[in-house]
Amino acid sequence: MAANPQPASLSPLQLVITAFFLLLYPALLFILAGDWRWIEGWIFTIIWLVSCFGAVTYLYFKDPALLKERYNPNREGQERWDKIFIAVFMILFHLWFVIMPLDARRFNWSPEFPFWVEVIGAVMVIISMGLIIETFRENTFAAPVVKVQEERQQKVISTGLYGVIRHPMYLGALFLFIGPPLLLGSLWGLTLGLVIIVFIAMRSIREEKVLARDLVGYSDYMKRVRWRLIPFVF
Repeated sequence: MAANPQPASLSPLQLVITAFFLLLYPALLFILAGDWRWIEGWIFTIIWLVSCFGAVTYLYFKDPALLKERYNPNREGQERWDKIFIAVFMILFHLWFVIMPLDARRFNWSPEFPFWVEVIGAVMVIISMGLIIETFRENTFAAPVVKVQEERQQKVISTGLYGVIRHPMYLGALFLFIGPPLLLGSLWGLTLGLVIIVFIAMRSIREEKVLARDLVGYSDYMKRVRWRLIPFVF
């Protein structure tokens, strides 16, 4: 975890762009749904905005180095396969996000979900955001791309959730891509979410090959912590 509490040197433009994109997704959700009175949509929006703005605020004050790294446009050292992964992932993510309001609200392709399923979905969204924020808190090297950050003297993180599973952020992603479709009531979103989860699991395997090769101590860490995402499963 980072020790430097000084705010990150982000420009006002970067902060404005961040706020714009965080607000854009909920706005897009309601525009595609065609119903601003959609209660499940508002529940998702509240969790999304509180969590995202909370994460950015935390990093801004508590771990500016990680925030700067996540804004860093320099992808030198990133594996070629990972560039392809991110391009495909972004397409799948936006397709997933777009199809949920179209399915669940505008066209009603899916049957109405029971209330208890929607509650489980809301809880899963909260858990996903909590796991992602906790990952940021524990791992100052949680960059969005696969590479070893030699300039930041990256080291193996084995505290907190990293002492149980090797990829807690990916576990957060698992909850993220299942929770919203359950909350919003979209079978198409759930199906595509499961496809994305398999895609992320495949990335974790290739990512670990890079870390075992390039990051000192990671091979030993893999022997101590056996599970990638889910204990006793994967």
